[in-house]
Amino acid sequence: MKTRRSDRLVDMTRYLLERPRTLVSLTQFAELYESAKSSISEDLTILKRTFHERGIGLLETIPGAAGGARFTPYMTKADAQDFVASLVNEVNDETRVLPGGYVYLSDLLGQPWVLQRIGRLIATQYLKEPIDAVMTAATKGVPVAQAVAENLNVPFVIVRNDTKVTEGPTMSVNYVTGQSQRLEKMELSRRSLPMGSRVLIVDDFMKAGGTIRGMASLVKEFEGTVVGAAVVAEGRVEHRVIDKYTSLVHVDTNKEDGVIQVRPGNYAEEIFSAGNVTDYVD
Repeated sequence: MKTRRSDRLVDMTRYLLERPRTLVSLTQFAELYESAKSSISEDLTILKRTFHERGIGLLETIPGAAGGARFTPYMTKADAQDFVASLVNEVNDETRVLPGGYVYLSDLLGQPWVLQRIGRLIATQYLKEPIDAVMTAATKGVPVAQAVAENLNVPFVIVRNDTKVTEGPTMSVNYVTGQSQRLEKMELSRRSLPMGSRVLIVDDFMKAGGTIRGMASLVKEFEGTVVGAAVVAEGRVEHRVIDKYTSLVHVDTNKEDGVIQVRPGNYAEEIFSAGNVTDYVD
């Protein structure tokens, strides 16, 4: 059925938002709305301008027979600053301090609007970067990984410390924890991650970084490449075992009296200083 432009614009927006990083051919849109390709091209020009002006994401139009339109969500620097400021305000609560200098985040990571923004902000760093999978460790990092994977439109995989019969054959590595220097084991189902994958590692909270380093070792066992690492919050430690990572907030806790100090993490430098992002994100 032939569709009016106003209706097409609404439905095309929905279609693109539900399929991030997916190339949709002009022919597919033309057949869906029974419209000429020239009309679809005009519609995409309107959407491209609106997405950019509203800071929703990047809409690319690729010419040629194999071309089409591809939407990639991102978060502008201004929106990121507002969101991280709200996170800092929420986390900066002495009742959140846990033994060992950890911080309670489960209530925040249970809120869909928070997760949606976390996923979009972390995904912004990899606006033009090919990624095959998002990896996290069970269990607190799972909602974060799912949110990031949704914005990247890739699978997410969960690394575990114990073997599940339902996982089938697994690949495992031994790693040393960053803080206590204990030897631990983590494993992942062989069916979860194709060999040679480009992997983004995410987690909810990081101290010394031993778990992330362990996951990086596991990626190597799959002959894959670690594209990057990102966490919602990082704690203060004397020595961190990983050098390159992105954090949204930095948390400094005093284990004796429960005092907590929270400030923005290194996200602005890591995400918005990269040329491939600043070329598109204001």
